[in-house]
Amino acid sequence: MGGFFKSSIGRKVAMALSAFFLMVFLLQHFAINLLSVFNPDLFNEVSHFMGTNPLVQFALQPVLIFGVVFHFIMGFVLEIKNKKAQGVAYVKNNGAANSTWMSRNMIWSGAAILAFIVLHFIDFWIPEINTKYIQGDWSGTLEGVEGFRYYEELTHKFVSPIRVGAYVLAFVFLALHLLHGFTSAFQSVGATAGRKKTLQNIGKAYSIIIPLGFIFIALYHHFNH
Repeated sequence: MGGFFKSSIGRKVAMALSAFFLMVFLLQHFAINLLSVFNPDLFNEVSHFMGTNPLVQFALQPVLIFGVVFHFIMGFVLEIKNKKAQGVAYVKNNGAANSTWMSRNMIWSGAAILAFIVLHFIDFWIPEINTKYIQGDWSGTLEGVEGFRYYEELTHKFVSPIRVGAYVLAFVFLALHLLHGFTSAFQSVGATAGRKKTLQNIGKAYSIIIPLGFIFIALYHHFNH
């Protein structure tokens, strides 16, 4: 296994596999959050199920956190290895001649997304961990709120225009990151032969629709609070 990660191909394949995992999670996360726009009660029910299901909490959640950490660490490792292999300073790299802006700046869009994930954890994940594991409250309710609390907590976070602006900007960076990362992940596992154009079209659709959908959710709740 150590030899696998020491090779350039092995690192790229590992990066691609973690990318696939996170893209599937992103799609699932978007689908649940979209319920908050069209059916708040169903959003509450699904959120409570995900938040109290032992399989999700004690198996899938740790895997997700590991996947996020692994993907970003591997991304920075690959960036460092690439710069060493080039043997030139980053500012002197004339990559524009044969690569896109997104591919040359994956490290920066990734760093912006990482900063957003920290904000997202502060907004949602840490308070959730505190409620369930520190306070021991698994009821999913909130004093003064009828039914489950998840919709109320979600909409409350989107009152501030500054926070909403940060979310919108983060999803713009996510779109830029995905525009290169989606196809690149398939290339790393050799899945683009004979279907590169199709994967590029699917990648563009995914990379635009999903971030735009998250932006819509944030703006919807901001203007309808």
